[in-house]
Amino acid sequence: MKPATGATPLISMAATALDTETTGLDATKARILQIGAVGIWHGKIKPERRFELLVDAGEAVPPAASRIHGITDDQLVGQPDFTAAWDRFQHFTGPRVLVGHSIGFDLAVMERECRLANLPWTKPRALCVRLLATVANPNLADHSLDTLAAWLGVEVAGRHTALGDAITAGKVFVSLLPELRRRNVRTLGEAELACLALSRDLEAGHRAGWSEPVSRPQTPVFQSVDPYAYRHRVGSLMSHPPVVVTSGQTMRQAIELMVTRKISSLLVSDAGEPNRPVADYGIVTERDVMRRLSGSGADALDLPVGTFASRPLAAVRATAFAYRAIGRMDRLKIRHLAVRDDAGTLVGVLSARDLLRLRASEAINLDDQIEHATGAAELAAAWATLAGVVRSLLAETIDPRVVAEIISEELRAMTRRAAVLAELAMQAQGHGAPPCRYAVLVLGSGGRGESLLAPDQDNAIVFERGEPDGRQDLWFKMLGEKLADTLDAAGVPYCKGGVMGRNAAFRGSLETWKNRVEEWVRRSRPDDLLNVDIVYDLKPVHGDLALSDALFDHAYARGHAEPVFAKLLGEQIVSDNPFTLLGGLRLHDGRLDIKMHGLFPIVAAARTLAIRHGIRALSTRDRLEALIALDVGGEQDMKAMLAGHSFLIGLLLDQQIRDVYAGVTVSNRVDLAAIPREQQGELKTLVRRLQSVPGLVRDLMFA
Repeated sequence: MKPATGATPLISMAATALDTETTGLDATKARILQIGAVGIWHGKIKPERRFELLVDAGEAVPPAASRIHGITDDQLVGQPDFTAAWDRFQHFTGPRVLVGHSIGFDLAVMERECRLANLPWTKPRALCVRLLATVANPNLADHSLDTLAAWLGVEVAGRHTALGDAITAGKVFVSLLPELRRRNVRTLGEAELACLALSRDLEAGHRAGWSEPVSRPQTPVFQSVDPYAYRHRVGSLMSHPPVVVTSGQTMRQAIELMVTRKISSLLVSDAGEPNRPVADYGIVTERDVMRRLSGSGADALDLPVGTFASRPLAAVRATAFAYRAIGRMDRLKIRHLAVRDDAGTLVGVLSARDLLRLRASEAINLDDQIEHATGAAELAAAWATLAGVVRSLLAETIDPRVVAEIISEELRAMTRRAAVLAELAMQAQGHGAPPCRYAVLVLGSGGRGESLLAPDQDNAIVFERGEPDGRQDLWFKMLGEKLADTLDAAGVPYCKGGVMGRNAAFRGSLETWKNRVEEWVRRSRPDDLLNVDIVYDLKPVHGDLALSDALFDHAYARGHAEPVFAKLLGEQIVSDNPFTLLGGLRLHDGRLDIKMHGLFPIVAAARTLAIRHGIRALSTRDRLEALIALDVGGEQDMKAMLAGHSFLIGLLLDQQIRDVYAGVTVSNRVDLAAIPREQQGELKTLVRRLQSVPGLVRDLMFA
């Protein structure tokens, strides 16, 4: 088990809830009489994973202490001393984060016991439930364990026994997680930083001789990755066209074909043709043949391959990065993957041999966990691995825009899986199957492939038919709510602007969506334009692609046909002046909003000009390169925006990585003091140049 980092989500953190019973309440003198602990995993108490042990302290138990916890001298006869107990406890908890109520006391007495027994002591990473509750609800009359349990509706049992109090503290911690999310405290680092800000509470603990209950977040040891797996996509590695045989062909014929073509697998379908839905196919591999021959002998040679082809066929998208294919093979313990296009059509095959050089090289740190997550906690655990991968990829000098594409891939996968889980939940709760075909869309930066580490939810739902507030619409409203709740719990917060399928403005039938587009284009009110632009960045992640394609085609065709609409979109690019009267950058708490003053002008200009000039690309880079190819705008200006786009994404990702591990809430603001002076100058020059973008767009609107 890898140790937790500041990026570890609280909801997916592996922890041990701890409590001790002692000879007294003076941490400088108390001896441990009992240790109790219980495991916490993915936001749930694991009652089967518990630890309870009496400890012979080697001295008499004061009667006053016995009256509280009921432990007497007679009960300690024959019990292990602290040295033996400590060894067993460390074996039980491992590197897990310790959680407890007023845990600074427990840490202090443990440290003292280690010192008395001449045992090495390293302060474990820990969280104090009392401090977390103070962060979540500072207005409680007090933050005792009993008060917290009553507030959160936690059942209390075994009070003043080490295990009973550990279980209660663990349940309180789990119940605090949604309360902390509402305070924007989601990760271990953010929790630690929030607790460290409670200076008065910490000082009271220090005066009582307690240990510091939490540690200051630190950046973990650097881990390298194989950049090849993050630079190349499956489509460039696969074998194509795939070799397909009919289900009726014999094993003998299949073996002869594999030998002749020097391949290790064949795809099998009734039609025996490629370019059909992946669901139509099975697969036969060299290993399948050997197993069947071993079991049935030569008689197996005359069997039709369709009788032992493996189904369903595991697949990966051609546009996915290679790391996704590696993770899927590892998860499913297979050596071959079908490759499909975005519509689900078979286009190739990928084998372990194709990826051998990647498997033999450095770590592939992003696995396939998202695709089989069963809930928000598992999604959160998968999402949390991104920070370390991004840090490593930037160190490998991979283009920051490619890194943003990888983040976007994970965000889309998160949204796709959350949609699947939401649909399963709808059926489990008796709401039935979807009432018609539908698609879940990711909008904005996620749709463009330019997400960073501070995304919120920009999603929408389009369905085949149904009126607003009708039966179908209400079904998809509930689906959108479950989708949004799952993503929020998993670490992708609700969109502050309400751009989510749960809200009526971003949900509707295809006809409803087309009517919206017509109203946007014809009326073009400023209020309409606040969110309309990101709809032009849509990317389907789940459901029926035909619905998404129809909406995209209609929106682009109408936007392109109405010059006034594109012109008004261009006028939205103007932002507040980022410079002071003396010419310096206007900062807030020492930080500059890179998204507002840098990325937004570039992204909006590329999108607006792409709509106006009929360019149907999604990413900012592809849009700008297409404009250059059409000779729209000066090549020097466009290339400067391309370079600036990459530079700004890199600056922001570097800052976000620092913030993630420091427990600072990740945002779109960059601390100028943390940037080298040369880059500060480059940033200032770029931001000043971008002030002319609105005028440039106006000039190029009718070029």
